[in-house]
Amino acid sequence: MEITKETAPPPPAVPAAAAHGRRGVTRPGDRIFSGLSRGSGILLLVLMAAIAVFLTVRAANAISQDHGNFLTTFEWDANTTPPVFGIAVLLYGTLVSSVIAMAIAVPIAVGIALFMTHYAPRRLGGPLAYVIDLLAAVPSIVYGLWGALFLVPHLQGLTSWLDQYLGWTVIFDQSNPGTAPRNLFTAGILLAIMILPIITNVSREVIRQVPAAHEEAALALGATRWETIRMSVLPFARSGIISASMLGLGRALGETMAVVTVLSSSDKLTAHILDPGGGTFAANIASHFGEATSLGRDALIASGLVLFVITLLVNGAARVIIARRKEYSGANA
Repeated sequence: MEITKETAPPPPAVPAAAAHGRRGVTRPGDRIFSGLSRGSGILLLVLMAAIAVFLTVRAANAISQDHGNFLTTFEWDANTTPPVFGIAVLLYGTLVSSVIAMAIAVPIAVGIALFMTHYAPRRLGGPLAYVIDLLAAVPSIVYGLWGALFLVPHLQGLTSWLDQYLGWTVIFDQSNPGTAPRNLFTAGILLAIMILPIITNVSREVIRQVPAAHEEAALALGATRWETIRMSVLPFARSGIISASMLGLGRALGETMAVVTVLSSSDKLTAHILDPGGGTFAANIASHFGEATSLGRDALIASGLVLFVITLLVNGAARVIIARRKEYSGANA
């Protein structure tokens, strides 16, 4: 029997709740949660803007009274008349120590994360993860004391070996062999130890999110365990590992007390990272803030503004790198 328009059965009734949902009516709880979420995001932007404005205003006051070039002057003595302060040595020391820390920490952290997720038995992986979590909770001053009392004396042999066999590279050449290794190289090693737990924990959680189907497919095609990790695990987890590395880099750039205890601050700018001396933004602020005058504090705030800008640039670069690897972000899994 042909069903005509007149004899067709009426459409089923739509529940009132569904009808309201289709018209875009939201519940009070949803509106409250949406407002709180939006307000939190706006509050974060306001706080960042307030910090940027404060740093800029105070930095402008100091730079306007500087009798040298703020970007290229090596000396820092804002309490003299006329005041002189520059960030050349601080910028160099901050970047070099952070690069050394990242070069050491990132490969080791990714290796530990892969070991815990793909190689270590369960009875070993659990305690190892617990120990790494404890390392992340150790205060930075404790790392600094350990570095000053244990790491510095025991790095004497390593620095001598590097000077003997790799001194031709200029980077590992020691101008005064036998001196205590209170240098950027020691600071970089200490920073690497400090950021290692952060990068390891985040990388481990990201690697655990790799779909099992990806690894099983690679194994089914005859890939070895390392080939599976290289072709299936690392590409998928790359954006997360980059994010973990940026978190570690953020701590390395801003670390204060640990660097102060192992680094002999000086105004000397040299490519020999084994020579004592150097400095970082955070360590310089911590060392001079207590005795600084009003102008000196503005100068220290100006150096903090430079560190603030560097951190923003680093995080922005990380976001660009991650955006280029969207196919491995897990959204298409």
